[in-house]
Amino acid sequence: MADNLKFGPTRRTVIAAGAVSAAATSIPAYARPPQLPAKAPTVMPVSMEVNGKTQRMELDSRTTLLDTLREHLKLTGTKKGCDHGQCGACTVIVNGKRINSCLSLAVQHQGDKVTTIEGLGSPDNLHAMQAAFIKHDGYQCGYCTPGQICSAVAVLDEIRAGIPSHAQEDITKAPKPSNMELRERMSGNICRCGAYSNIADAMAEVAGGTA
Repeated sequence: MADNLKFGPTRRTVIAAGAVSAAATSIPAYARPPQLPAKAPTVMPVSMEVNGKTQRMELDSRTTLLDTLREHLKLTGTKKGCDHGQCGACTVIVNGKRINSCLSLAVQHQGDKVTTIEGLGSPDNLHAMQAAFIKHDGYQCGYCTPGQICSAVAVLDEIRAGIPSHAQEDITKAPKPSNMELRERMSGNICRCGAYSNIADAMAEVAGGTA
């Protein structure tokens, strides 16, 4: 192979590229695709009860419940993790049921009752689940903890209501807060620190049993 072999654009490719560019800029205005004006986002009135207080807002119809809570209501306890409904960090309770708020649009919750971690308890008046998480060290970095606690509270309500799960051996009987039951129901909430055993212990204490 010759030592003076060079790589890169040749004179021919440079001339061809210049010709294409010149042709593109010479297209008459009537032959170009029309430039559509930017469409303003659709804004809609949204009213919901958040932590016992009615909130009325004007929101872009594409705004998620998660962004509404964090950006518009400044309730930053609810965390944005994967933003794809896979980690559970954004879990809140809506009308008594837990949901991933990153997958839900705010406009879907007209008149709904939303409870976030801030609505469960305060530093001076902790919810029983919050106190149990502290006692059993159910967190390390703490980022997923608000979603874990909201989900844990809703899980115990599901069990009390007799809602079955995949881990339930006999769906003809009322479910019990066993270790397997709690872990199955909490499987949608990921803890990258691995505090699962402590979380199960905290939930079992609140449920009145032993995990």
